[in-house]
Amino acid sequence: MQPKQSSLSFSLTPILLVAPFFLWGTAMVAMKGVMPHTTPLFMAGIRLIPAGILVLIVAAAIGRQQPQGWQAWAWISLFALVDGTLFQGFLAAGLVRTTAGLGSVMIDSQPLAVAVLSAWLFKEQIGAIGICGLVLGVLGISCIGLPVEFLGQIATHSLTGQFDLAALLDRGEWLMLLAALSMAVGTILIPFITKYVDPVIATGWHMIIGGIPLAIGSFYLESNQWTALATNDWLAVAYSTIFGSAIAYGLFFYFAAQGNLTSLSSLTFLTPVFALLFGNLFLGETLDLLQWCGVCLTLVSILLINQRDYIWSLLTGVPQLDPSLESAELSQSVASTTQTIQAYTSEE
Repeated sequence: MQPKQSSLSFSLTPILLVAPFFLWGTAMVAMKGVMPHTTPLFMAGIRLIPAGILVLIVAAAIGRQQPQGWQAWAWISLFALVDGTLFQGFLAAGLVRTTAGLGSVMIDSQPLAVAVLSAWLFKEQIGAIGICGLVLGVLGISCIGLPVEFLGQIATHSLTGQFDLAALLDRGEWLMLLAALSMAVGTILIPFITKYVDPVIATGWHMIIGGIPLAIGSFYLESNQWTALATNDWLAVAYSTIFGSAIAYGLFFYFAAQGNLTSLSSLTFLTPVFALLFGNLFLGETLDLLQWCGVCLTLVSILLINQRDYIWSLLTGVPQLDPSLESAELSQSVASTTQTIQAYTSEE
């Protein structure tokens, strides 16, 4: 009987590895389907707060330790502001103005920003492959988010200034880009946070704390948030909350804890693929040729950034650096930075 259990576990592992990205991509489609019947701040808040409660319930059941001390709560609060309030707020607002597929592509371009921030803060090497990925990413995002006429004028060096910059920046794709930048900053904060608090507990609390400003904003700034929601809409909201937030994050952190970071990073590009596929199937979303070019360039850039060391080792024959060494170097950089912060706060 034991060999059968091992075989079943092995066969389910690839499916479970893909599951978070499938859930995130399909949750984007579910949210987009609900947006015409609700308001963005309400949608963002109701997705975060119940999911955070579910994560904390599960974390308490498995014995995860609650935050201890003001430093833990300070880092959680900062994480909540950036990766909770700002990320989910920009995401929901962007979904009002763009499709689920394109929005997902823009959000999942965040590894590009993470690479730049890591090079700046932690002195990580981007390398030639990473630089190529960054260039392709900028080109891809431009193809997705800029009007064809604007790109044509850039190509012919004949900018006329006829474009409304405020309207250009108000496009949903650029709001999604702001969401991606918020998520990237949140990712950079994780090594600092995990020095003081369990990452799963931090995830649950940051959802709740980050959702509170969104709920307050919805109460004061929005109206008729749920009056037009039908049964199918509530089911879509529940799917986004339970599966797209609580379960997806739970699986992601579970596999991250098992040391499958390389596998997880290489699967990042699947989220927009699922969003594009199911957005077309359920919402009838379509892209023009330029947008498809942008999507392809962005997905290739994400792959190059995530797998730059592996690709470089294949091209040059130089063995890839041991991930444990990279983690040790990162931990040293984080420890040095946090010691500086502690010294500064103690002087004050």
